[in-house]
Amino acid sequence: MFIRVGEAHPRSLLKAISWRAVGSVDTFFLSFFFTHHVGAAASIASTEVLTKVLLYYFHERAWAVLPWGRADKPKRGAVVSPAPAASIPT
Repeated sequence: MFIRVGEAHPRSLLKAISWRAVGSVDTFFLSFFFTHHVGAAASIASTEVLTKVLLYYFHERAWAVLPWGRADKPKRGAVVSPAPAASIPT
């Protein structure tokens, strides 16, 4: 799409959807707690689903571009030694 990262778009999208499902259940219960109306709670929880999936998706992709705090990418110009062979217990 717009941002190139080491994670596939379907993976980012599935993560966004699964996280939103958790968030929507939370929103439903909080809305029900404050309103005491199942219909109002369901309306609030369902309304915010699409916008928050899209917001999370783009937020996740943007953070994936930033190398700050990640140990999986060597700094520019750094010499990378091969990983040691795994020892096999005998």
